[in-house]
Amino acid sequence: MSFHSMWAELLPIGRSSASGGYRRFAWTGADADCRAWFREQAEARGLSYEVDRNGNQWAWLGDPAAGDAVVTGSHLDSVPDGGAFDGPLGVVSSFAALDELRARGAGFTKPLAIVNFGDEEGARFGLACVGSRLTAGELTVEQAHRLTDGEGVTLPRAMEAAGYDPDAIGADPERLARIGAFVELHVEQGRALDLSGDRVGIASAIWPHGRWRFDFRGEANHAGTTRLVDRRDPMLSYAETVLAARREAELAGAVATFGKISVEPNGVNAIPSLVRGWLDSRAADQETLDTVVTAVEKAAREYAAAQGADLDVVRESFTPVVEFDHALRDELGRILGQDTGLKVPVLGTGAGHDAGILSGRVPTAMLFVRNPTGVSHSPAESAAEDDCLAGVGALADVLEGLACR
Repeated sequence: MSFHSMWAELLPIGRSSASGGYRRFAWTGADADCRAWFREQAEARGLSYEVDRNGNQWAWLGDPAAGDAVVTGSHLDSVPDGGAFDGPLGVVSSFAALDELRARGAGFTKPLAIVNFGDEEGARFGLACVGSRLTAGELTVEQAHRLTDGEGVTLPRAMEAAGYDPDAIGADPERLARIGAFVELHVEQGRALDLSGDRVGIASAIWPHGRWRFDFRGEANHAGTTRLVDRRDPMLSYAETVLAARREAELAGAVATFGKISVEPNGVNAIPSLVRGWLDSRAADQETLDTVVTAVEKAAREYAAAQGADLDVVRESFTPVVEFDHALRDELGRILGQDTGLKVPVLGTGAGHDAGILSGRVPTAMLFVRNPTGVSHSPAESAAEDDCLAGVGALADVLEGLACR
């Protein structure tokens, strides 16, 4: 099956007719349809299919127990109204790369696996990379069981409703011990390749990043009868903090975003009693990130005090800087440049990935495919088919170099 036909099959799953974006959230119907598609692709190629204890899907060529396996893949879930490429491009390209290698008559000397990691985006339960975090032991069973979606459904209940055993989840060191290298292909979430004119790049590192919840607590009251001077309005403190985040990020050369908000009682004619906002911040190094978040929190506390509001700040997740395995990264550069003599660009990224989570346990690397818009997590996310096919070819070359020698 060609890249084009696989892409066309996957494209309508979980797509919103209203926004044109995708709503493929973990353990929902759209997620089940994506998982069924993955299994069909594995079985159509005669690969051994399995689901691990954390709900991640695997398609194996060769004996998994042999060890030193070369693994590729990504994820199929999405952010709310996300784009078509973030995650799925890596999975589709992995199957297409395997097809390319078989067409070349490549002889595999190591096991090869394609993986679909579950709940990478964290759109439903608020924590990114749940499947790979559990596998790597970076998320405990107790922490996972406490995850709850916006409707109050816990992760265990959601998994059970989807037909999976939530009591089986947990660290999987034996599985990770089988892996010699993991290479994830991903659409670039930026315009570096578009600006340089390159179709494919190699990742150098993932910026340190995290999510912080800011709870501004005031006093609910009538919007029409309460004098301005008598109000304890947490929305004002929140609004000023949003502006502070932008200002501090600009000063530090970082990024900071309040992209999610919850308001109580959430009435048009009511002063809020609680405004809860989530800050996402990322920077090229830890010191800069700490500077930004500390400054935003300091400003938020000053604004809250001025408005008579209380403030709690909770760090909900954090990922330190991830330097991808230098030897593997250099090997990818050597493989991709050996016939052309060209130097493939090496790029940093502010986005988190399953490859980053696994990097502390196995050698990992990433390939990026050009995104001419630079837009991601949006229906405007884009990649030309020629560039996607160039990514397939690059991934096939890398897998051949790693698994067929």
